[in-house]
Amino acid sequence: MPSTRCFAPSVLLTCLMLTGCSPTALGSSAPSGSASGAPGPSGAAGATRAIAAGAGPQKQYTVQKQPTAGTCHYRYEKGEPLEDPTCTPGAVSPAVTQSNLKSTICRKGGYTSGIRPSTYVTGKEKKLNAASYGYTGPIGDAEYDHLISLQLGGDPNDYRNLWVEPADPGHQKGVGVNNLKDPVETKLHTAVCKGTVTLAAAQQAIITDWTTALSRLGLG
Repeated sequence: MPSTRCFAPSVLLTCLMLTGCSPTALGSSAPSGSASGAPGPSGAAGATRAIAAGAGPQKQYTVQKQPTAGTCHYRYEKGEPLEDPTCTPGAVSPAVTQSNLKSTICRKGGYTSGIRPSTYVTGKEKKLNAASYGYTGPIGDAEYDHLISLQLGGDPNDYRNLWVEPADPGHQKGVGVNNLKDPVETKLHTAVCKGTVTLAAAQQAIITDWTTALSRLGLG
């Protein structure tokens, strides 16, 4: 039997009745990659999105190419700086999973010190990333931050997981790095290692909005 096709809005109702055509069939399909529960602009609680996997820990790191200068833009929540999710969406290390926490991020004696890139590598990347974000403040007061921290299984040197994080509001220039995101990461790490929250939940919370990560997970 020849198939019936939909050609114009004027025959939409007839088309739907005869062939079961839907608005999606007429070209109004959902954006590629969208899924039920995908986060909206506000990052609603319970929303999740896929996080890319980086290369993981390397014996020797190389300087990674950064986004084009001036293409990344900070966001702010109550004065606190947040990353540009387009430039810095986050990336996880494939070496850290929920099943091997005790031998990786939760192991006694620490985990992160042995997988960090050298300051030679990160120093060069930091300057390039500062240009990406248009950061012009004192470079020593800004942290070259892992969006998903190493203690939460973030990738050590994937450009998608690193950004120049400006100092907090009221920070005195010239006194070095002191960001409120750091204690949030530590509390999330403790919760993951205690089994209070899953690794995936902690990672999702931090990429959505680090300023609300603890409250989203009922940790404070």
